[in-house]
Amino acid sequence: MSEEKIVVNASTGASVPEVREVRAARLVEHGRPLDVRRVPLGVPGPGDVVVEMAYAGVNPVDRYGARGRVAPDAPLPRTLGVEGVGRVEGRLVVMHGHGLGTARDGLWADAAVVPRDACVEVPDGVEPSAAAALGVAGATAYETVVGLGKVAPDDRVLVLGASGGVGSMIVSLAHAIGAQVWGQTGSEGKAYAVEEAGADRSVVAEAGSLAGAVAAFRPTVVFDGLGDGYTGAAVEALEPRGRLVLYGASADAEGRVPLLMLYRKNLTVLGYGGLVQPEDALRRSLEGALEAVRAGRMSVRIDSVLPLEEVNEAFSRIERRAVLGKLVLALGAG
Repeated sequence: MSEEKIVVNASTGASVPEVREVRAARLVEHGRPLDVRRVPLGVPGPGDVVVEMAYAGVNPVDRYGARGRVAPDAPLPRTLGVEGVGRVEGRLVVMHGHGLGTARDGLWADAAVVPRDACVEVPDGVEPSAAAALGVAGATAYETVVGLGKVAPDDRVLVLGASGGVGSMIVSLAHAIGAQVWGQTGSEGKAYAVEEAGADRSVVAEAGSLAGAVAAFRPTVVFDGLGDGYTGAAVEALEPRGRLVLYGASADAEGRVPLLMLYRKNLTVLGYGGLVQPEDALRRSLEGALEAVRAGRMSVRIDSVLPLEEVNEAFSRIERRAVLGKLVLALGAG
């Protein structure tokens, strides 16, 4: 924990703790841009530590929180940021879960008060900026591929939204397992990034043309972080007894699914929601993701490292889908 400083009150002569101020990205009102300002660092409670922040990831869930679609009843104003990396007691740690950025102040600040149990040590060989992207995207990719999807070398894996933060990590991890991997993107300009992540082929297709574009591949597993019409197209494309793994809905939260095809193919639908995962499960997924990156089995593509003052631009880029991989904020120790 950082050392507490004592100052003398000029009026009373009493010694009082000095209040430390930090830059932070604050959510003042749902639907409004975040306000980067100096605020007092919170007082650590039992079980808390002060982390000197280095980097933090920017995720769609942070944007949903800013709009009130996630944690609408959480306290305001508050600091956002559900994942990040920094130093505590000389150790580099990555943090996620335990209400960070939702039920309590998050990590988009020069320093943060964090539950000690939310900290996972970063192994040697993992870059801090990459570690900052693993709390959400990395843990999701690891758990959906290894835990839910149970991808094996004989699988044919189709990843929707394969140029995104989670999608690109799923591509790399499934490729390392030995599966055949195709990755979908809606942009010709992003196709190269899908293959750089490890896909055997990139597929440029929208929802209406997806099933036809992958018909020859006959996927046994589809990872869908898009929703909208892509989910129905995935059901159409999947081989009988295949697995559909849902972990997001960045295209649209609703869509039509061909139910006759779903049950006549005997498909399995699996859903992953990090917000409802128990803390011990989140920690295991994060530890698995860190080890996969350390061992070279999962890659992290960082699109840009932005200063904290550009956090609203980061939201805009995510909304415009103008991101390859992950956006990361550079903080006090970055």
